[in-house]
Amino acid sequence: MPRSQRSPLLLAGLLATAGVAHFAAPRPFDATIPRALPGRPRTWTYASGAAELALAAGLALPRTRKAAALASAAFFVAVFPANVKMAADWRHRPTPQKTAALARLPLQVPLVLWARGIARAAEVRP
Repeated sequence: MPRSQRSPLLLAGLLATAGVAHFAAPRPFDATIPRALPGRPRTWTYASGAAELALAAGLALPRTRKAAALASAAFFVAVFPANVKMAADWRHRPTPQKTAALARLPLQVPLVLWARGIARAAEVRP
């Protein structure tokens, strides 16, 4: 399978893994939910996990790939405040944890670009 055809499946796998993690171990995700959001953090954790699973399914299917890729790009932008909160909350933790939290911030850019690239590739395929 050519690399360009694997790309949507790789992103789908990443999103599916993250989605499952939100349900299997929700506590760390709860801590990243910005306090400004209404409701309980666990509700947001489960909602974002379900969204990641739905996006993964959409990316895996050629018929829904373009819409799912665009929605994935928007999702990566939407969860950025949680990554900022995590970096701020972890600023006094040991160096490896602090580094991991800070590294997540610029990682959102390639994720958004990856999803947009998948959407563009889906436009040219029949």
